[in-house]
Amino acid sequence: MADPLGLIGQGAGGVRGAMGPGVRVGGGTEAGAGGAFKDALLKNIDEVNRLQQEANLAAEDLASGKRADVENVLLATEKADAAFRMLVQLRNKVQTAYDELKQVRI
Repeated sequence: MADPLGLIGQGAGGVRGAMGPGVRVGGGTEAGAGGAFKDALLKNIDEVNRLQQEANLAAEDLASGKRADVENVLLATEKADAAFRMLVQLRNKVQTAYDELKQVRI
C-alpha cells in the first residue's frame, strides 16, 4: 500500500519530519521526554489565545464602526472557534488516556 501523505517513511517527509527535529521515533526527545510535549502544548494554547483575542478585537472593531469587512470578522471568529475546538478535543484525549492509566494494575 502506498503512503500518499509520506508519514510512514523515514527522512524529512516521514515520521521524524512530521514530529519535528529532536524527536526520536522510539519515544522521548533529545531534550527530555516531558519537555517537548509541554512546550508544544503551551505553544498551541498561546496560539489559541492569540486567535481568540484577534477575533474579539475584530468583532469590537466591527461593532464600533472601525472596520466594515464582515467576511474577515467571520473568518477570524471561525478560525478561533476551530482552534478552540481542537484544543478541547486534545484535552479530552489526554483525559481519556489519563483515566485509562489510572485503571492499570501493577
